Amino acid sequence: MPFDRRFGAIAAAVFVIVGLGLVHVCSKGSDAVAQSTRQKSTANSPVAAASPSVRYGTSGLPQPVLEMRDAIMSAVRSGRIEDLRTAVELNEIKPAVSDKSPGDLIAYWRQVSGDGEGREILAMLGEILDAGYVTLPIGKDIENNRVYVWPYFAEVPIGSLTPAQEVELLRLVPAQAFKEMKQSGRYSHYKVGIGADGTWHFFLR
Repeated sequence: MPFDRRFGAIAAAVFVIVGLGLVHVCSKGSDAVAQSTRQKSTANSPVAAASPSVRYGTSGLPQPVLEMRDAIMSAVRSGRIEDLRTAVELNEIKPAVSDKSPGDLIAYWRQVSGDGEGREILAMLGEILDAGYVTLPIGKDIENNRVYVWPYFAEVPIGSLTPAQEVELLRLVPAQAFKEMKQSGRYSHYKVGIGADGTWHFFLR
């Protein structure tokens, strides 16, 4: 076979082999990109981020959490905001109640309460602590890194609530506030957080 014909045949064979290799590489690259895209899509999907489990009642609460809740509810039942000082003083530090740090929490609650005596605050605390709650893993202390948060609406997407859960929310907030929360997709009313060690961490919006 003449040289130029042999050279042409060899070149054609090389071209085919290289072409097949490129197709294989591109195919693998496309599969990797597709897999990466699926993973990112799944990670960013609302379905992927599972909501925390909602619980009701007090039977599942650790004893320190139950004791703090009982101290708060004792003040609620008495109707005297001054009695809430007992729960506050069980803490080494004051619970967070606003962006600022009021010197006297009892005086602050009287000031922000609609009735001027703090009874509205007590009513809200009672309703909130009677609602369902969720448990969040917060902090580095493995033994005490759980924070119990009432009501669970604070940690569950508003758009995912069932009709029955929406009724629960409407027992806590006025209809107008409920509509605004549904529009924004987030709970914006008061919430309470108590750590597994009984520390009252917050009572704020």
